Amino acid sequence: MHVRTLVRGFTAALAVTFALAGGQAAAAPAAPAAEDRTLAPRILTYDASAAAEFRAAVDRGAAIWNESVDAVELRPVAAGQRANIRILADNGWPRAYTSSLGNGTVYIGRQAVTQGYNTVRISSHELGHILGLPDRKPGPCSSLMSGSTAGVACTNPYPNAAEKAEVESDFGGAFARSAGVPRNVMTVD
Repeated sequence: MHVRTLVRGFTAALAVTFALAGGQAAAAPAAPAAEDRTLAPRILTYDASAAAEFRAAVDRGAAIWNESVDAVELRPVAAGQRANIRILADNGWPRAYTSSLGNGTVYIGRQAVTQGYNTVRISSHELGHILGLPDRKPGPCSSLMSGSTAGVACTNPYPNAAEKAEVESDFGGAFARSAGVPRNVMTVD
């Protein structure tokens, strides 16, 4: 409070000095309030070149996250660039290995697809793990992170409001959460 009073007094003294010296005094524009400043989304790149027949499902899962949150954006990796997220197809169960918030490897397992689970939901769910979300089992179809417990009839690939808010919180601040993010963790769905 005292510093603000001193700064205002100094600014006023400078304005009077410039006016007396024949110069023109002008106030500097105020810095925007913290709530007025918006942060650009954190860009995460993904490499789905080894996703085989699931490539379109992966792209759709990434697009769903891009439609759902503002603080992070998933983009296909450019040639010669290193991706934050690698996506692979294999014959096992879907799973994600996270190395840090926004980084890791996703496996789109054919075993779940053979059992009838929706490929876009699988992709969106596994990307949710990379974005810091845990499994929430058992859970309803309205919860993306309920995963397989919602059953094969569930095709909802969209995060619910709580899941969106958690990702926004993790990626939205200038100092995104990092200390609590598990490292080198495998999540098998």
